[in-house]
Amino acid sequence: MNLIITCARHFEPETEEELRDILEELGDPDAKISITKMSGILTAETKLEPIQVVRKIKEMLLDEPWSIRYCLRIIPIQKVIETKIEEIEKTVTEISGQISNDETYRISIEKRSSDLSSQEIITKIASKIKNKVSLEFPDKVILIEILGNKTGISILKKADVLSVEKTKRSISE
Repeated sequence: MNLIITCARHFEPETEEELRDILEELGDPDAKISITKMSGILTAETKLEPIQVVRKIKEMLLDEPWSIRYCLRIIPIQKVIETKIEEIEKTVTEISGQISNDETYRISIEKRSSDLSSQEIITKIASKIKNKVSLEFPDKVILIEILGNKTGISILKKADVLSVEKTKRSISE
């Protein structure tokens, strides 16, 4: 998986169809989209670069706000690993070079079907990264998406995650 998509509960099939059409339009007719066991969560594996996909979908949304009806959030994922604190810590350390020395960061964890301690994960990762933390306005977000026994990790700018509702709201303002 290199995208996590959220939608309203019980609209997973419609969301899957909408996403398939979007990814095909962007140039990947063979994307693998899966409806997870978790209500309102889908994952996708596309050959396209996930952060670029999110940017292009945001552009589509700004041009034609009505073109996206079911996807609520689209989150690009850079690495997928097994859900174990040691694995998460190791992977974040490996890709933390994406945060340059003068940038601030924050760690965001979304857990579904997992009883790992968010606090323990944050403590272990924060001890490895020497940059300043900014909870309000970080330059980069270390995003840890735990979906049961699989965890997706990304280091992103806030704008790299698409919130359809916020984007539509920004148009009307």
